[in-house]
Amino acid sequence: MNLPRGFRYATTYAGLRKVARDDLALIVSDEPAATAAVFTQNLVVAAPVVLARKNLAAAKGRVRAWIINAGNANCATKTGARVAAQCVAAAAKALDARAVEVLPASTGVIGVEMDGQKVLDALPRMAASLGAGFEEVAAAIMTTDTRAKMAFARLNRSVSVAGMAKGSGMIHPRMATTLGFVMTDAVATPAELRKALQKAIAVTFNRLTVDGDTSTNDVVSVMASGASGVRPSPKALEMALTSVLESLAKQIAADGEGARKLITIDVEGASSEAAAEKIARTIANSPLVKTAIAGSDPNWGRILAAAGYAGVKFDPSRTDVYLQGLKVCAGGLAVDFSEEELSKKLDERECSVRLVIRGAGRGKARMWTCDFTEEYIRINASYRT
Repeated sequence: MNLPRGFRYATTYAGLRKVARDDLALIVSDEPAATAAVFTQNLVVAAPVVLARKNLAAAKGRVRAWIINAGNANCATKTGARVAAQCVAAAAKALDARAVEVLPASTGVIGVEMDGQKVLDALPRMAASLGAGFEEVAAAIMTTDTRAKMAFARLNRSVSVAGMAKGSGMIHPRMATTLGFVMTDAVATPAELRKALQKAIAVTFNRLTVDGDTSTNDVVSVMASGASGVRPSPKALEMALTSVLESLAKQIAADGEGARKLITIDVEGASSEAAAEKIARTIANSPLVKTAIAGSDPNWGRILAAAGYAGVKFDPSRTDVYLQGLKVCAGGLAVDFSEEELSKKLDERECSVRLVIRGAGRGKARMWTCDFTEEYIRINASYRT
């Protein structure tokens, strides 16, 4: 694990969770780092998102730290804005930074007032313990996740990229993610990072869904400390960032609430990439498709039907469907295959769905999702209690 230089980390249990497990984290750049971020497109927006957007703009994309809490979304509450501002001000003081150089992020239950004093009490000891705590931060930001999500890349011998994310449920990013933080020691400007992030997000987290629900707190950020002294080409930076975010997106899908299977959906031959993405997204969000795969049922008709209501024109009579690489539908009609054999293949931890439209165009897209099981209902029926 090659961590980017110029960053330090700290975590603690501040008492925001019901269980005694780290719930507060700091990601700190030794010097103001070039930073870019994308945020939720939900109209119901958490107070930390509002303040993070404001501070990022005021700091002109030069940021010292993220302060992140789990256990409370600090959203749809009377005191949300005040609590977010207090936490940022206290973190800035503890780090000897300007308030606009500190960005807040929260995850947890919506609509519950957050006790900001618990964060204020914890910050002095966290600032004093900053060090090599990357893995600890990845664990501290989890909610219903069963495991921490981390990914790493090297641009060359000198430049490292490391990312972490949390996410298991309420996942359907729209130009954002769950909570995701990527650090690099490359030299880059905020504008260069913003361009690379937008391109990388489009083919990674924006191709991810667990349940079709977009969170109120979504944010993904990339920070560049410049500590390597090396400025990579825009393409190299984009490729490294895409590699890290793709790995994180797949890890999130595989760890979807109650999930047993990672599902990769490919649509090919649509009239455009946008059309292919729309079809793939519709298939990925179909409860009938997701439950069929949960039961290892090769019910390809559900896949074709989902494509048909995606709002994209195509010819079903020129459409083929594959499951686990095996053709199950040709020209919109069934083909002979062994259901018993395919059902066994669908028992595997990774499943593939491929829909090919012949003669319509070259548009293609890939989505990642997971199966739906009874455990998803159990988790979400008791999330607040």
